[in-house]
Amino acid sequence: MIDTRAQSTLPEARTDDGRVRVLIADDHEIVRQGLRAFLELDPALDVVGDATNGRQAVRLAHRLRPDVVLMDLSMPELDGIAATQDIRRELPDTKVLVLTSVLEEASVRGAVRAGAIGYLLKDTRAPELRQAIKAAAAGQVQLSPAAAARLMREVTAPERLDALTEREVKVLQLLARGSANKQIARDLGIAEKTVKTHVSSILGKLGVQSRTQAALYAGRVGLVRLDALSEADTNGNTQAIAT
Repeated sequence: MIDTRAQSTLPEARTDDGRVRVLIADDHEIVRQGLRAFLELDPALDVVGDATNGRQAVRLAHRLRPDVVLMDLSMPELDGIAATQDIRRELPDTKVLVLTSVLEEASVRGAVRAGAIGYLLKDTRAPELRQAIKAAAAGQVQLSPAAAARLMREVTAPERLDALTEREVKVLQLLARGSANKQIARDLGIAEKTVKTHVSSILGKLGVQSRTQAALYAGRVGLVRLDALSEADTNGNTQAIAT
């Protein structure tokens, strides 16, 4: 899997009281209650509300301004992909982490294109989900190994790196290894703003829409180990790409 060492060093997204604000969106009451129960066991997480459909999720996100929306995909009125797109367009500081039982390629692809920072399955273990929420709030993409494998099949960027400058290749490599912008800036001795400019240029030149897809491309062309992008580690942990 993509280097997950960054998980332990990422700064947590902070609210005034130091906790990550979480909004749960799922149309099944028993799921919402269960998620709330075990998320609230973590003092670093603050469940600020729950929504029963995508339209309500968008409204509550505007009102509550959570750090992370935990989003199901199959919901009435407005599905999770459309809700994700609305939230990311209107509230760019709010991250959306998909938690679903759906693993169809179209759903994984649609969620990532809509702006989801991660895609996890509902069989994710409770401790891993809590860590994934904190990492997502801090800007780190969270992918289940199965979702990463499906995304790999849709990467259609050029096979060669000729379009990228030498500096952009290095930024892409560090991005795929799990480094956040701040860490990349430190490693390369440049400003964080410059890193953001390089990342935007990389996405444009590769014709991809997210850092997740760019990291998957890096695996395909050999900048990082390809098996790291499509296999779970021995503990079945989620994969992480810092953003």
